[in-house]
Amino acid sequence: MGTVGTGVDGVDGERRQLINVAYRLLGSVTEAEDAVQDAYARWYGLSHARREEIVSPGAWLTTVTGRICLDLLGSARARRERYVGAWLPEPLPDRTEWNHAGAVVPGDPADQIVLDESVSMAFLVVLESMTPAERVAFVLHDVFRYPFAEIAGVLDRTPAACKQLASSARRRAAGAPGPAPVPEAGRADVVRHVKEAWQTRDIAALVGLLDPAAVMTADGGGLVGTVLRPVEGGARIAQYMAAIADRAPGLELLERTVNGTPGLVALRDGAVATVAAFDVRDDVVTRIWVIRNPEKLRPWAPENPEKLRPWAPENPEN
Repeated sequence: MGTVGTGVDGVDGERRQLINVAYRLLGSVTEAEDAVQDAYARWYGLSHARREEIVSPGAWLTTVTGRICLDLLGSARARRERYVGAWLPEPLPDRTEWNHAGAVVPGDPADQIVLDESVSMAFLVVLESMTPAERVAFVLHDVFRYPFAEIAGVLDRTPAACKQLASSARRRAAGAPGPAPVPEAGRADVVRHVKEAWQTRDIAALVGLLDPAAVMTADGGGLVGTVLRPVEGGARIAQYMAAIADRAPGLELLERTVNGTPGLVALRDGAVATVAAFDVRDDVVTRIWVIRNPEKLRPWAPENPEKLRPWAPENPEN
């Protein structure tokens, strides 16, 4: 899992990798940062002599971070039973799309996460169907390519048992829709058309853009108003979206990358109020994940909301 020096620079160089691992395991930027911080606290809590004995601090930190995440995943199941409405992973922004004047905060954990297929909302939702041990084995092996001999140290099981856990997780993932075969540009076009139809309250156009069996899931966490159960069926989703448009004057919709794929962000008074991720197949939307819980939108909201205004060149062409 990586070999680095025991100096501060060498150990701190593992932070980006650890954040990436922890976010995929937990689906939460905040919890991922806390887990990594806890792992580093344990590292620096060791005596100097003990740290010198550890051949690979990177492997040690990954093992400890994985164990912390495993414990959090176990307790999260109980917490989510008490969660108001549906629970969705925290959405990730692509900060390069925001105001170049300072939206990116150096050291922000959200900016250290690589935006690839393994952080798409569709993939993270599939991970939620796995047991904690399956998720750890699957993510570490299939996403980060760690050998089962090293994963065994995280799960405190034999390599053979870890291999079985990953295999079981793979079967769960196989039962879910695979990666959308639609090219990025095609997905962006569909999301753009959804935005335009929503803005014009064109229900017929929305219905045409949604799969008849589409499902929309919203997460407000009991802190803001939203539907508590998934809305099923393209026609019902279109009607719901149109009703929201009528009840929410003043919202500004922006096309922005959400977890590495085309999505929409709703601004109210310059601050992010809603983030929506989409799964697009055969040129129609099959799934919509709407995150409104303000606690999950922190990576989208620097202290100065004006930093989230869309960037434009100083002298745009007419």
